[in-house]
Amino acid sequence: MNSRIFKVLEFNKIKEQLITQAASSLGVEKARALTPSVDYDEVVQLQEETDEAYHIIRLKGNVPLGGISNIKPHVKRAAIGGVLSTQECLAIASTIYGGKQLKLFIERIDDLHLPIILSITNEIMPLNDLEREIKSCIDENGYMMDGASEKLRGLRTKIRTNENKIRDRLENVTRTKAKMLSDSIITIRNDRYVLPVKQEYRQAIGGIVHDQSASGQTLFMEPQSVVELNNQLSQAKVDEKREIERILKELSIRVAEDEVVLIQNAEALAKLDFIFARAKLSHQMKASKPKMNNSGRIKMKQARHPLIESDEVIANDVELGDSYTAIVITGPNTGGKTVTLKMVGLCTLMAQSGLQVPALDGCELAVFSNVYADIGDEQSIEQSLSTFSSHMTNIVNILENFDDQSLILFDELGAGTDPQEGAALAMSILDFVIAKGARVIATTHYPELKAYGYNREGVVNASVEFDVQTLKPTYRLLIGVPGRSNAFEISKRLGLQEEIILEAKSHIGTDSKSVENMIASLETSRKQAETDYDEAAKILEEAEKLKKEIEMEWTKFEQKRENLYKKAEEKAEKAVAKAKEEAEIIVNELRNMQTEAEWKEHEWIEAKKLLQDARPELSKKEKKQQATFDEEKAKQLKVGDEVRLLTLDQKGTILEQTGKNEFQIQVGIMKLKAKRKDLLFIRREEKVVEKPLATVRGSNYHVKPELDLRGERYEDALQRLEKYMDDALLAGYNHVSIIHGKGTGALRKGVRDYARKHSRIAESRDGTMAEGGSGVTVFELK
Repeated sequence: MNSRIFKVLEFNKIKEQLITQAASSLGVEKARALTPSVDYDEVVQLQEETDEAYHIIRLKGNVPLGGISNIKPHVKRAAIGGVLSTQECLAIASTIYGGKQLKLFIERIDDLHLPIILSITNEIMPLNDLEREIKSCIDENGYMMDGASEKLRGLRTKIRTNENKIRDRLENVTRTKAKMLSDSIITIRNDRYVLPVKQEYRQAIGGIVHDQSASGQTLFMEPQSVVELNNQLSQAKVDEKREIERILKELSIRVAEDEVVLIQNAEALAKLDFIFARAKLSHQMKASKPKMNNSGRIKMKQARHPLIESDEVIANDVELGDSYTAIVITGPNTGGKTVTLKMVGLCTLMAQSGLQVPALDGCELAVFSNVYADIGDEQSIEQSLSTFSSHMTNIVNILENFDDQSLILFDELGAGTDPQEGAALAMSILDFVIAKGARVIATTHYPELKAYGYNREGVVNASVEFDVQTLKPTYRLLIGVPGRSNAFEISKRLGLQEEIILEAKSHIGTDSKSVENMIASLETSRKQAETDYDEAAKILEEAEKLKKEIEMEWTKFEQKRENLYKKAEEKAEKAVAKAKEEAEIIVNELRNMQTEAEWKEHEWIEAKKLLQDARPELSKKEKKQQATFDEEKAKQLKVGDEVRLLTLDQKGTILEQTGKNEFQIQVGIMKLKAKRKDLLFIRREEKVVEKPLATVRGSNYHVKPELDLRGERYEDALQRLEKYMDDALLAGYNHVSIIHGKGTGALRKGVRDYARKHSRIAESRDGTMAEGGSGVTVFELK
């Protein structure tokens, strides 16, 4: 898309608003470079990004983006050997910290689905060591601190000592020789401490003259008594400057080492700042996410022009691309036709740039290959073109370049020439554009185009409403209704004589009267339809209210039913508990019978019947749960299977199969025979073959030769380490690796302290580069 369309549709003003929402120069840079995309997948991705950020802002209110700046030029300069200033180093440290804060903020949001934002956030790497090194040398004001190095501390101490000595000596001079001085003050010239001496006392004071006043009556002299001290002070300051440069050079080298990560962090932060700027603009505009398509379909409910104040703008519904591909809008001047035209074009550009649009939720917009517009009087005085010629030059350029994936906006098509010829030309241009499959919206004054939509397939008439009672436009867009002439009604309300109006009406042709009558009829039908719609909406609202009430009653019924079920289940549980007690009594009796060898068949039958009577009837729900065992395994019982003996309601284990449908089972201390129909399969022990993780010194003890403690809390990490060492010693390892990462160094210190106290750890050392460097500690075991 060319830059002209951005100016015509005022897209640049949207970009200016977007720039104000960016929190850093990184976001501003991306906002300035914003252009609509013509790639459908990319546009969908952009919209998803904005929507995720919008939900974060809606939920959290704000996003921590402070302290972030464009550090890419500083990093690149350090990478080629440049020495950074204190302010540049501080900007890098501040950006590292800002990135960490933003990453932590987003990772803590656990009530939103944020796949895109999180994937970008994961690109941010916390360079804690570099940040710490910079902040240990440079304070928040960009001043190199004394503690940056021992040498710098010593030089700063020497400088302060010399300054105090110089001041003491000069103050002694000001006290003893005050009459020789123009003023009793100590000042500095050429970085050396001097006194303002009167011209006539130059020889009396003695020393070096560094400057004089404009009149020549005052000389700024360095007394001989402080020359050597000033020399020492100057040398100390030179040494201080060199030491600061050395420290900055070291910091610059450290920055260069992390060049790739720093640039990656900056890019990720730029993306996030830009995405959140888009989301904040959406929040400010009360915009919504449009559903994108690549079939040229536009459907917006209560869409508003983004650049008109919310208390002044009139929202309108716009549809295009389904049953019709062209809209011809007619109506009076200042009625809002051009605003509607610009609103559709501007919302399209915004959507294709990843910005949400000011319309109700559920709006739909298309991704066009290009947006063309001929709007307003763009007459070129330098080219001496008339209004018609200027418009036609632009239209010719559009007709030479558009395709079936284009959106074309014509304002006052065919205006500026003979009305009859202009109308005919407008219809021909529209026919040509529509035949090629482009989407087009055109405004016109020509009455001939009012009936255009009725004679062309894929074209619909529209108009902007005008209230003849107030003689003002309402700015409402009416799809399907062409604009009618209100000249006679307006003239009558303004007081024009009736006979003049009647005479004027007699001059109107039959065709014009028919068109006006048709339009009047359409307006009447529209108003009736709106009334019917309002009534239907009211009925729908009442129906929805009734539906909610029914749903509430149903919910209450469900809850009541669930409570009844719960009570029934509790009652059943009590009955089952009672039955189990009785069953225990029966089993004990059976054991006694077996022990006393007094087993009698009639007593067994009586006990069995007593147990069955004691067992409560299960509800359908319980029976259903009882039958949810693995049916495939239950078909064929095997030795070792755990089963339930239904006649006794006891668990048992199959010992052997004694017949086709008969098994011997072990129930407690009893061995019983039971039929297949009386057995319910519970579970089967599967043999699991475990593979050892390590084989050390002939042992299959399961433990790895390394322990990863990264991300653990300090106390938890040391507990894990203690348990791991017991396992490692049992496994017979000669050495093990403890991975703790670099981080703050606290965990590394804790691991080393543990090693020193452990009697079986012979030595602890940093890992080699191949083993993980200082992020790993290796224990040599005894």
